[in-house]
Amino acid sequence: MAPSVLVVCLGNICRSPMGDAVLKHVAKERGLDLTVDSAGTSRYHIGEDPDDRTIAACRKHQVPILHSARQVTEEDYRRFTHILAADEANLRSLQQKKPRNATAEIRLWGSYLDNNPIQDPYYGGTRDFEECYQQCVHLSNAFLDEVVGKESQS
Repeated sequence: MAPSVLVVCLGNICRSPMGDAVLKHVAKERGLDLTVDSAGTSRYHIGEDPDDRTIAACRKHQVPILHSARQVTEEDYRRFTHILAADEANLRSLQQKKPRNATAEIRLWGSYLDNNPIQDPYYGGTRDFEECYQQCVHLSNAFLDEVVGKESQS
């Protein structure tokens, strides 16, 4: 089964939609057709567009981003092969809400590289969003290296 990925943060307007867009972009650059989406563990921003600074960081690097914030659903635990949490708090929340019939592997996204969480840039500035972007690029490559294999690089 081809991998499918749900990237998860708290509100689904900063880290996870950026991670979603970056992972899709990196996979496409490798010639992979990867199903990727993102969601939040909270209901805070349902229906909202990504934060303007998230959009700006993606556009700066020519990474397409189009998303409407949503909350993780029970179906997500069966629909995706991998659920990647931005940080430990979101990982705990995902594990607590995990239904018995879940099939997705749920991990801290940073566990594929350095075990570091993706810091929430929401209360920061442009530099924080750029750091988040760069971390998403590194984590996307590390995830794809482990799950799909390094031979998938062009």
